[in-house]
Order: sequence, then structure tokens, then C-alpha cells
Amino acid sequence: MIKYYILIIATCTLVLGQTAAGQSSIPTTIKQQIEQVENNLAGRIIINGKPYNILDRMAFYKVKGLSIAVVENYKIVWAKGYGWADENEKRPITTTTLFKPGSISKSLNAVGVLKLADTKKLDIYSDINNYLKSWKFPYDSLSKGKKITTANLLSHTGGLSVYGGFPGYERKSKIPTLPQVLDGAPPANTPPVRSLFEPGLQFQYSGGGTIISQLLITDITHQLYEKYMSSSVLKPLGMLNSFYSTNPPTTELLSKIAKGYTIDGEETQATYRVYPEQAPLGLWTNPTELGKFMIEAQKAFNGKATKVINPKMAQLLLTPYIDNSATMGAFIGERNGGEKYFFHDAGNEGYRGLYYGSVKGGNGIVAFVNSDDGNILIELLTSVATVYNWKGFDKPLSVNTINVPESITNKYPGVYLYEGKLAEVIKDRDGLTYWADNQISKMYFTSEKEFINIEFPTVKSFIVDTKGEM
Repeated sequence: MIKYYILIIATCTLVLGQTAAGQSSIPTTIKQQIEQVENNLAGRIIINGKPYNILDRMAFYKVKGLSIAVVENYKIVWAKGYGWADENEKRPITTTTLFKPGSISKSLNAVGVLKLADTKKLDIYSDINNYLKSWKFPYDSLSKGKKITTANLLSHTGGLSVYGGFPGYERKSKIPTLPQVLDGAPPANTPPVRSLFEPGLQFQYSGGGTIISQLLITDITHQLYEKYMSSSVLKPLGMLNSFYSTNPPTTELLSKIAKGYTIDGEETQATYRVYPEQAPLGLWTNPTELGKFMIEAQKAFNGKATKVINPKMAQLLLTPYIDNSATMGAFIGERNGGEKYFFHDAGNEGYRGLYYGSVKGGNGIVAFVNSDDGNILIELLTSVATVYNWKGFDKPLSVNTINVPESITNKYPGVYLYEGKLAEVIKDRDGLTYWADNQISKMYFTSEKEFINIEFPTVKSFIVDTKGEM
């Protein structure tokens, strides 16, 4: 049987600026919407017409804690925390609990960079070496004489290396400077950031390029990165509890953050490491506060009054640059009917996060978990889109399944070739599972020879050759 972890859930709900003193003050309509979201989790398919409950899915994925904020018509209509920020202390997730969701940091970093451009301190279309003082990018033959611009850095079109995966440093170890990180020089534990191909050619995700933009900010402003981001971006946006930091949480801060957990539900020590790479992954925030950034970008793009992001900046944040999806700070997805949404997901060790907002209409979701498994976030996105009837979203496909006798399913375990890749069917106490792309998913049979998975929502068939073999 699948091992379920019992969650004694303490929840905290925030509605339209109300405190979380009690849910009795929550309007009935909002209560109903919250309940519907909590009971309509699904991927692209629903098995036998039954969507999932949020607490059941947290148990299934071994997610200790989850926090969500829902945006409608440019307002956060409700936010809620589920589960534990620290399971050992039995400290619950609240709407103010801070997470460190990783690459979402890049979106706020982009705002900080674009503010410099807006005040004429930086030309985002000029060579980055015109502004870098403490380090210079070492161009070589791979860049083919072309210069990397700040616009390239923000949109991952600089042709640069170092995708991401910054492991951090132990507190007592020697911490590298940013130039050392960029050169891969001791004591840095990541490769140097160098050209893979000429800039402006195509999209190539690069956390290394984002580190260069961090250095641009400090070289231009002569301020600590975290100080500039706090005073120029976070506080003006109303993100008063959010912050960038190189250092691990202080003792005082530990009571305000969600501790990170592995995919198996074990506490990770990554929470306590030092990360000099602040721009690509150093933001501590929560869904309610990150929602303020999302709303600000939506308002600015649609000509509404804003505090930090003006319409010109919003155009850069929400319009693809060179690549069809990557903007200067986020990604654009086009759904049915041409409806566009901007988003960024994220993953630090022990944390996963997602924000997803409509370019028009002021709708969206921000959700974080303190787990290495973020699958529940996609299911939660589907639920919110369904409950609030977001434009362009298909309703999940309902699939009816059947029970296939073991005399038949016992023949299926083995290694297969599917669409040119190896896949494996494995039998365990819960039945058959399908392994592909480093992911294991339960098999649901739609006929004796056909099955579907929630994670891989296409029907697959077992083919028998002339010798009667699979």
C-alpha cells in the first residue's frame, strides 16, 4: 500500500486584507470558492471523475506545508496556509510564513535591473562590460564578436553556461565573491560562466547570467545587493517581510520561515547554507507578498496606477524577447483562444514554488511548498483555473478505468521503448507503475492493453508481436 503520512492540519486564512483571526468573518462566496479549490485538484486528467482533495495530495506527495494566494480582478481574494512550517515543532504554515522558492527570485531581480534602466543608469541593449567594474566578461571566439547585453541576461538569450543548481556553502566554510563564482575560481563550487554560443541567437536558461545581473546592480549602485533590492523594489511594492539574503536564517528568523524537506519528507540542511548567488535564488517571501508583485506587473501592463513597475517596464517583463516565451524576467504561455499568462516556477533544495498570472484581467495564483516535490502545485493551478473559470484553460479530461486481471497484468512488467526512449513497467504491492524520464507514476488501465498516467496523460498501448511477445 502507498504509505500515507497523517497530517494534523492547522490552517490560516487571509481574505481581502482581513486577519486570520477566524473564518467566520469570511464571506460565504469566498468560503465556497476555497472549498471548491481544495477539492478539485487534478492534472490534465481526472481518473473516474474524481478530482483530489488538497490534504490527501499533500499526504500522497509527502508535502509538509503549503501556502497559496489567489488573485482575482487585480486583488488577492484569499490566501491560506496548510500543514507544517516545522513538523518537529508542530509550527503551522500561516499566510505570512516565508519560503525560499528559488528561481522566482529572478523575476524580482529583473524589476531591480529595469529600474536602473528606467532612471538612465543602464542601457539594457549595450555591452554589459560598459557597466561592470569589479569583473569583466571574458569574450572568446564562441561569442563571434557579438556583445552580451543586460536584455540578454534577463531573457536567458546571452548564450551563457551554468543553468543553475547552486548547492550553496556550509556556514563555516570560505565563501566566494561573485567574481570568483563567475570565474569558477576557488572556493567556488560551480563552473565558470562562459559563452556557449553567440548572444542573441536563441534561448539558453542561465542562472549564471543572472549572477552577472546581480553584479551589475552592485557595481552601478555601489550598494549591497540585498539593500538595493529592499529599498528600491521590495518595500515600495509592499513586500515588507520579503528579503534577499546570502546568509542562512538567523535564530530570530527561524520562527518565521518554513523549513525545507526532501521528496521523502526528511528535513534538509539546505535551509542553513550560505548562497552568494542572491539574484537567481536568494529571495525569501510568501505567496501573499509575491502576489503584490504579480498584481503590480498586471496593472502596469494594462495601464493602471502602480507604485514601482511602470508601463514600459511591464512591457519588457511580459513580452517575449528573441525567444517565443522568455521575457525579461518571466515566461509567457499562450493557451486556448490566444489567452496569455506569465509565470515562473522555482526550486531550491527543500522548496518548490510557482506564480501564474493572466496578462489581462488581473487573475492569478501564487503557491509554495516546503518540499522537493512540486507536483501538487500544477494540480492546484488546475483547480484554481477550473473554479474561477480562467480563459484559455481546458477542463481536465475525465478518464474511466477498468480493473484488469492479474493473469494479464503479470505479463506487463519489463523494459520498453516508447517514442524512442526507454521506459519501464514495474509491479509492486499497489499494482503496476510506469517509469520514464526519472519519474514513476501509477498506471490506470482503460482497456486490457491500454493505460494512462496522471503525470503522462496520453494513452499508451502494449503491442504484441507475431511471436506473442510484448
